Amino acid sequence: MPRCMIMLKKFLAVLPLLLLAGCATTFTRLTPLEQPRNPNNLYPVEVVFNSSQQSLRWESIKPYVLANGVLYPMRQVPMMQNRWDGYVTVPPGTNSVSYRFKFDYLCNAFGTPPEPNSSFSPVYTLTVIDQ
Repeated sequence: MPRCMIMLKKFLAVLPLLLLAGCATTFTRLTPLEQPRNPNNLYPVEVVFNSSQQSLRWESIKPYVLANGVLYPMRQVPMMQNRWDGYVTVPPGTNSVSYRFKFDYLCNAFGTPPEPNSSFSPVYTLTVIDQ
């Protein structure tokens, strides 16, 4: 079998992996796992969002933190790239909350207007410690 055919077969075998890797999105949670209880019942959460998806329109990002079925808007941390913060509510008498990050954004498409898309982080748990 000619050498170029062998190389083509190897390339075609790896091509799906390359295509999947091209759209990799990562979330890096910067929030501690535990926080002391505070009187206003609001607890800060922070995340770094990265994507290698070339069609993503970064200026269109709308980040949220989803906790107890409620979407709380987040804001971009000043002077930091790809970093957002927000707050989740943990009512008195409750010692933990599960939450995840949701990022809505637009993606460029060929021959059509940008299309909406979303990415979700894994679920995290914040534990509130009574002092």
